[in-house]
Parts: sequence; structure tokens; C-alpha cells
Amino acid sequence: MIKANKLRLVTLSENTAAWLWLYGEWGLSILVQVDGMNLLMDAGLGYSTVHNAEAMGFDLSRVDKIVISHGHTDHTGGLRDVLERMRFTVGHSNFLEKRDGEIEIIGHPDMWGPKYILHPGDRRHSFRGVPFQRLELEERQGARFRHSREPVWLTEDIVWSGEIPMVNDFEKGTAICYLKEGEDGFVHDPVNDDAALYIKTELGLVVILGCAHRGTINTLHHAQELTGVDEVYMVVGGTHLVMSSEYQLSSTIAELKKVGVKRVGVSHCTGMKESMRLGRELGDTFFFNNAGTVVTFP
Repeated sequence: MIKANKLRLVTLSENTAAWLWLYGEWGLSILVQVDGMNLLMDAGLGYSTVHNAEAMGFDLSRVDKIVISHGHTDHTGGLRDVLERMRFTVGHSNFLEKRDGEIEIIGHPDMWGPKYILHPGDRRHSFRGVPFQRLELEERQGARFRHSREPVWLTEDIVWSGEIPMVNDFEKGTAICYLKEGEDGFVHDPVNDDAALYIKTELGLVVILGCAHRGTINTLHHAQELTGVDEVYMVVGGTHLVMSSEYQLSSTIAELKKVGVKRVGVSHCTGMKESMRLGRELGDTFFFNNAGTVVTFP
């Protein structure tokens, strides 16, 4: 298992910013620095990931690979800018040098689906899928997509979750998510591509969420089953508890307590009202995880 002091999480993009000079932008991007490797989970909505990385002094050309939590725009819209920065590094003479090889991006095949969001007010569907053509990212930015429905082990201690089973009775998916079908039709999107990143550490599991459309607790239990590790040290990222029912919110809090999660850092789609409830119920376990937040481990 990974030693705790070999792991650092840096949130590059989120709805809000932790300090001056950083951009807040709806979406999420988290840099995982672990045992000499740099993994980027998601790329945010737009330019904020690149801007904030530069403001925080991190060279994106040092990223080894990208993992995608799901295909919504607010997690993939920054891909083109991120890939452009990753393709070039500063050489010994302070000139930009082109990076050798392709840039691997791991994601679910359904990430490319015709994803839409239904606006509750005017009942209007608006596109929320990946805003780029796959060929553009591959041919012009050097990406190489590796698609899988099954878990992908990046090392013996780090695994991208693959599809997350929905097994409890309080997490039913996100009602406003749709797929376009035919010319004018829409069907509910189960967001099968929703995935997370699991890291086995000496303190227990670290579970990194994108949006948790499949449910925070479903994701947590999948992590335990997949890795064989029962203890969960941290859950961090988007929990998609915004506008959740009282039953879902209270059940989620109860299960986090039951599992004994030591730290819960919420981002993005958690919702402010729901975040305040989590803060009251979880006490010192809880923290806001926004752009500029750097999490280190004892």
C-alpha cells in the first residue's frame, strides 16, 4: 500500500477558489501526485485548469496520464487546453520542447454519448456532452483514449473504478440527466460512464469522486469490494447531493459515519445547503475542497 506521505491531492479547478489569483469555474479537476506519478482526474469546464495550474506553479507537461470520471462538459471542457499544455515542456535551454509519445486518457466508452441536461424551470434540454470530437483530440493534441467498462488498474494500489453498480435504495441516479435519441427524443441517462479513482494507502482507501452520479455510497462500497480494503480514510470530490431528497442525504451521512470515513472533502455538485448539513453532521471530518486546496496526508 502507498505510504501516506507519498500522496498529495491538488484541486486545480472547482466552482469556487480558495485564494487570490485563482479562477473559480463550474466543474472539477483534481491532480493526484502519488509516489512519483502525476495523474489528472478530469479537466474542468474550460481554461481554469490551465490557468490555476500555472498560478500554483505546476507544469502540466509533468502529468503522466489523465483519467475521466464521466463525459459531462464540466469535466471534459478543459481537455483541449490541458492537452496543449501537456504536449510541450521547458527544455534545458528554457525553450519549449515537444513531448514524445501519446497522452493516455482513460474513460468509459459512453463518455462520448449525446448528453443533455433538462432545465427544471423551462423544461428545456441543453447539450452537456464532451465539447470536442475524439479525432481532434487524438490527431491535433496527441491524446490516446483507452476505453473500458471494467476497472483499470494503474498500479497495484491505484485503480480507476469502471462502471459502478447501483445497489442501495436511496441513490437512484440524477433525474436531470438525459441522452438524445433520434431527432427530437430524449431518454433518461443512467450515466453508466460515471467513475471514480481509488487509492490504497496505509491509512485506508482514498476515494476521489468526479460527480458521483451513481451515488457516493455506491461508489464507496464499490471501492471496498474492488480493492478488498474496508477502511476508508477519505472521500473527496463531487458528491452530487445537490437537490437530493432528505432520505438520500440523511442515508448518505449515516453511511459515511457507519463506515468511519475520517475526512470528507466536498466539491462542485454537492450543493451549498447540502454542504452545510454535512458540515454540521460530520464536524471536523468535513472540509470544502475547492480550487487551490492542497491535501496532504500524515
